Amino acid sequence: MATLEKGKLSIHTENILPVIKKWLYSENEIFVRELISNAQDAIEKLRKVSMSEDVFEPEMMDFAVDVRVDTEKGVLEFEDNGIGMTADEVRKYITQIAFSGAEEFAKQYLQGDQAKSDIIGHFGLGFYSSFMVASKVEIESRSYKMDAEPVFWSSDGGEEFEIGPGAKEHRGTIIRLYLQEEFKAEYLDLAKVQGLVRRFCDFLPVKINVNGEQVNRQQPLWTKMPSSLKKEDYNDFYKYMFPFQEDPLFYIHLNVDYPFRLQGILYFPKLAHEMDLNRSEVKLFCKQVFVTDEASEVIPKFLTVLQGVIDLPELPLNVSRSYIQNDPEVKKIASHIVKKVADRLVEEFKKNREEYEKIWPEIAPFVKYGMLSDEKFYEQAQGALLLRRVVDADHEGPSFLTIDEYKDRNKDRAGERVFYASDAKTQGPAIRLLQKQGIDVVLFDTMIDSHFSSQLEMKAGEVRFVRVDAELSEHAVESSSEIVDGDAKSVRERVEELFRKALPDTKITLRVENLKSDEIPAMILLPETMRRMSEMAVLWGQEGGKFPEHHTLLVNLKNPLIQKMATPSLVGGDGDAKKIELASQIYRTARLSQGALSPEEMQAAALDLFRFFEKVL
Repeated sequence: MATLEKGKLSIHTENILPVIKKWLYSENEIFVRELISNAQDAIEKLRKVSMSEDVFEPEMMDFAVDVRVDTEKGVLEFEDNGIGMTADEVRKYITQIAFSGAEEFAKQYLQGDQAKSDIIGHFGLGFYSSFMVASKVEIESRSYKMDAEPVFWSSDGGEEFEIGPGAKEHRGTIIRLYLQEEFKAEYLDLAKVQGLVRRFCDFLPVKINVNGEQVNRQQPLWTKMPSSLKKEDYNDFYKYMFPFQEDPLFYIHLNVDYPFRLQGILYFPKLAHEMDLNRSEVKLFCKQVFVTDEASEVIPKFLTVLQGVIDLPELPLNVSRSYIQNDPEVKKIASHIVKKVADRLVEEFKKNREEYEKIWPEIAPFVKYGMLSDEKFYEQAQGALLLRRVVDADHEGPSFLTIDEYKDRNKDRAGERVFYASDAKTQGPAIRLLQKQGIDVVLFDTMIDSHFSSQLEMKAGEVRFVRVDAELSEHAVESSSEIVDGDAKSVRERVEELFRKALPDTKITLRVENLKSDEIPAMILLPETMRRMSEMAVLWGQEGGKFPEHHTLLVNLKNPLIQKMATPSLVGGDGDAKKIELASQIYRTARLSQGALSPEEMQAAALDLFRFFEKVL
């Protein structure tokens, strides 16, 4: 057998640097974040060193990062007064691409994961993001060590560099970027640079100056203990992060140390529209440095309605810190955030139900959407679910009920059914008919409710949601003897005969009853299953989404208008023709209440009805 030759892979800088400049980072402006993060690391390293070496007292030092915009020279500078570098360290950390000093430094000076996580950089590639916008980059550095000599390094982004004695008088590092012509207008704009510093590094715990003016002034509220903060602190922070917004409904402060570190504040905003469920305004940070507001890997889609910040010090990122890796830890983090949100809802419900009920109408779409989207969230948050009860002056009582509370209040009259209305105005007569029998009606008036009610039927057990005009409760019907006139016809028979002539369509089932309320002349009953199939068809744009031809018309014998129809003395005195026309208009009115007509049909029906009653009554 032939002897196998062993060798080492080699990487040539003339090949790798163009790749770094073009493909490593998603946006060229990220160099601002990377260079300031490196400067922060240099300062943090000096703080750590001072704990084990007799260097200086760090509380006596005014640590800062200075960014300087020089429009005349076309130069952008980043200077820190951190740990600095010797010539050997420049050769090791700068000239060896992807050799990060963070791990080596951690082994020598730091103890434990907590301490390591304070250092931002890990890959040793952040510095090279500067070549995306610069034609030449210079480094001037001086180590904190007493006998250290200053060092100078320069490169135009090719495979060669220059290194030699420098002129820096004080410890720290200057990164000097000679900008390419195409980037000068953008990155020599003082306001632009200040904006980028605020965007990426507003919350870093070190002063950052741009041309002498400090631009980062914000404290990362999420790093503070919740017990030290007031509601006003949370609201002020929210309005800083999301200007021109109303006060949030409430917030969740996340502070987790195990099994991973996670900090943040999530807010429940006021939703202007149900479609706001699809917006995304959760900002992701890593060690107080802004990473992205596209955090779908960490924040499940149904939680993106929330606003706020999440800071993950151990967030598994790729080298650009712009894309989150597909890592098992990410899924664990996402699951934990979901659980914390659910726990907060349940806690608020149990401890402060009165206040919780005030905000429930606004957070209900979010909670329902979350329960539909995530099985675990349903299980964890179901204890915070409320049904909004239709309440008026004649039927007082609690405004909100849990499913169990509804079942307990209505078990003798509603059984396993939960009666709901989708429109309290158009379905008002049907609602009042049930309320007069002591049956509660809840309001399901959002797009998501038809899907949500189906899920509850599957999961809540022994509960069936029925719209108020889907079926009639037996408690709403009176049992009465038939009244027979001189022609040996009952009132019921006369009414049936008139409506059948007015509605020759045999697909319509006619039902004539004595209801316990005289308010309703007639109403259309559509079985709940048929209604949901129709609504689903509409949602998916199918032809079958139109109002079903097979439905039931319920006529109320107790209504005064219906009773007049059964006598020969209807106003106008010209026989059954006018009664049949009235029956037809009553049916159209019932269709109108159902929302079963097109907008044009509804307008025409309302006008015809007005003209008809104006004429005959």
